[in-house]
Amino acid sequence: MKSQGIKINIQENVPLSPLTTFKIGGPARFFVEVSSEEELIEALQYARNNDLRFFILGGGSNVLVNDAGFDGLVIRIRCIEFYVDVEKNKIKVGAGVSLAKVVKDSIANNFTGMEWAAGIPGTIGGAIRGNARAFGKNTGMTIESVSAFDINEMKEYVYANEECQFEYFGSVFKLKPNLIILSAVIKLEKGDKDKSWNEAMDIIKKRNVIHPQESSPGSFFLNPVVADEKLRMRFEKDTGNALRDEKIPAGWLIEEAGLKGKKMGGVMVSEKHANFVVNLGAGTAQDVMMLASLIKMKVRNEFGVQLKEEIQYVGF
Repeated sequence: MKSQGIKINIQENVPLSPLTTFKIGGPARFFVEVSSEEELIEALQYARNNDLRFFILGGGSNVLVNDAGFDGLVIRIRCIEFYVDVEKNKIKVGAGVSLAKVVKDSIANNFTGMEWAAGIPGTIGGAIRGNARAFGKNTGMTIESVSAFDINEMKEYVYANEECQFEYFGSVFKLKPNLIILSAVIKLEKGDKDKSWNEAMDIIKKRNVIHPQESSPGSFFLNPVVADEKLRMRFEKDTGNALRDEKIPAGWLIEEAGLKGKKMGGVMVSEKHANFVVNLGAGTAQDVMMLASLIKMKVRNEFGVQLKEEIQYVGF
């Protein structure tokens, strides 16, 4: 249905599972796609006027939707703004643009700096919010500024890189749910197109070897800081890898707890990478919650380490 006096198209009972990389979850009571700040404001006003909770959806990775769905308004960001400034080595990109496009188009314009993100699902908005990272690099390293809409003040603000408070899988935009990312300016360096393409393809090949190809939200748990010196030494001895910031990979802990390949209903701990929970085809959010609870209990009992989800629960 059309909301009164505005252009956006509010739909009812829209299935959310096809819009997520996990392919799990029920419908949104109300749903709308927005591609501009004006449409976003209209959607937010609709939610406010109708006393509805709202959830901002981007590319659908890193989320688990309740089997009952979301009893409110899901606003899907579809911002497609994309502007390349070759002279200043910058790209301005809307929050709804896929990371895949950012990687592809930056390389096509002879920029280097985004190759590490090749193969990561989702949008640049989601990558900024959660400071997506891989292979020793992260989103915050390339961001010059972020434009965000403050729903409390109903105004747009520009955040310089240092104001974004980028941290391990986090940012000010994750800490403050009143901020909705609209766009970002990405600062890159001049590069060699062929060299960058080869690097990006190599990274995708590595991902395909390491990460499961079944439907999943991405990494499920954050890597925990571990104080136990014996456990840290055991990890380094077993893997030959040095710890970063005293964090032990959650996947290693889960595998050591004997849970690799563990099934619960229609979901399973991936046999490729233990920090991925995959949907075997008919998985439910309840299956995922039960498996996640089992994982946390086993790792806590075995190692005294409390795992925390990286994914966001929607509609719970």
